[in-house]
Amino acid sequence: MAHVGSQSFSRQLMKLKDRHRIALQIRNLKSRVEEVSCKNTRYSLIKMDASNTIAEVDSYIKDVRNHSASNINDTDLAGFEKPKKKLIDLIDANTKDGAAKVICVVGMGGLGKTTLIKKAYESKEDIAKNFSCCAWITVSQSFFKSELVKDIIRQLLGVDSLKKCLEELAGKVLKVEDLAKYLREELSEKRYFIVLDDMWHIHDWNWIYSIIIPHNNNKGSRIIVTTRDAGLAKECTSEPFIYHHQPLQTSDAIDLLLRKSGKRQQDIEKDKNIVKQLVKKCGRVPLAILTIGGILSTKKVVEWRQFYNQLPSELENNPSLEAVRRMVTLSYNHLPSHLKPCFLYLSIFPEDFVIQIRCLVERWIAEGLVKGRVGLRIEDVGKGYVIELIT
Repeated sequence: MAHVGSQSFSRQLMKLKDRHRIALQIRNLKSRVEEVSCKNTRYSLIKMDASNTIAEVDSYIKDVRNHSASNINDTDLAGFEKPKKKLIDLIDANTKDGAAKVICVVGMGGLGKTTLIKKAYESKEDIAKNFSCCAWITVSQSFFKSELVKDIIRQLLGVDSLKKCLEELAGKVLKVEDLAKYLREELSEKRYFIVLDDMWHIHDWNWIYSIIIPHNNNKGSRIIVTTRDAGLAKECTSEPFIYHHQPLQTSDAIDLLLRKSGKRQQDIEKDKNIVKQLVKKCGRVPLAILTIGGILSTKKVVEWRQFYNQLPSELENNPSLEAVRRMVTLSYNHLPSHLKPCFLYLSIFPEDFVIQIRCLVERWIAEGLVKGRVGLRIEDVGKGYVIELIT
């Protein structure tokens, strides 16, 4: 489609025979797909329960987050010191006037966004002491609005304040708006610090900010949002207040792997290359490194090469790698529907292959994976897909 569209009419006529052959092959493929679909419907070969999807995703999130939190401690925090300092500078807790400042921490799952904020929050600078009240709210994919507001009241204002609010609303139908109104009134003259951890949807942010956060508060409050979605971060705040959390530097990643596996530099003197390959395979992501490091702690360094070669099957079968597998699955599930087939298409390229964007986009177009938009060339839409996947 990409090439034929730019050819002359005579050239297109010369290609008619080839195009007819390809069309027949595509038609045969479609009929085979329809046949498989009919067999599945008839014999119920694949069973899907859509009602469990959200619950399963939430379970995935909790498992991954709990695994990450339990694995990363003070002794494991290789490479977190500079990001922590940058985040503290962004928070600027000593500035005690103006509207509430929103700071976003963006990054893929397993990078340690939550850990980074906790370390900044608990640092020697004592950020919490600069605020009259603090709350840490895990938002995730789905939540009950009334329970979320109650949790914020409980953390910011105390259990007694929540009891008082519920007593005032006793006898009425409990509405989220009433809880939110009470919270806004109580916070109007307070300097608060709220962490909204793991925000997934822009409509959740808009609801929280518009209904719960008092807009007339000029005490220099702070709201920290963690998210995987760079687009959502831009909706929450301006670019100067977005911190893009990056994977570890290679040296820090190697240091973390060695700590977790209980090995020293001299132990890997003859096998430095396999250690670099392992951290590269982990994408220099702390959660993946910690999980794999835990497994390697039971193996001799000479066995690491064999483990590396068997890593795909280990990911599939080793229960210890469940957190990593779920992290990858969750990241894939969260992709927009138009990007999923484009992402899966990348599997046709060999590992470590340098992919030319123009070539990739033209392949996507030829496969029908890129949908045109009014006022945009289809090639530009495809390049936009690439940028979305990268960010």
